[in-house]
Amino acid sequence: MEHTRSGSDLFVRLDPGDEIHASLQELADDLGFDAAAITSGIGRTRDNQYGYMNEEGVYQRRLLDPPSELVSLSGNIARTESGKAFTHIHCCWSDDDNDVHAGHMFQATVHVVAEIHIRVMDHAMMTRCPIANLELLGLEFS
Repeated sequence: MEHTRSGSDLFVRLDPGDEIHASLQELADDLGFDAAAITSGIGRTRDNQYGYMNEEGVYQRRLLDPPSELVSLSGNIARTESGKAFTHIHCCWSDDDNDVHAGHMFQATVHVVAEIHIRVMDHAMMTRCPIANLELLGLEFS
């Protein structure tokens, strides 16, 4: 992983074998920020796990194992109540038949490259907190 920064903007390059969530959480810890918007991401990833939250508040997961084009990625980076970096990411992939797969991203490993733009919110604090009866951690501001 490499990155460059210009003011509040970070541009990150992830390399083969990097897991996207873990890499961006590591970046947040290394740079020490508590709030950021992930505004875009493209590349090619594999071992993709994605899904959606059903009406009972339970995530439904799907696998997209073969390498696929990462067409779009967005989300945010916050902290848990214990201070751990937390990424919430949604994405869209195109497989080799150009069929689209999209939803909440649980995991994705870079196959060729991932190029991601992040806008750091230097004077903000976002915290992810449990919500009763949901797998989702809610977003709170301070």
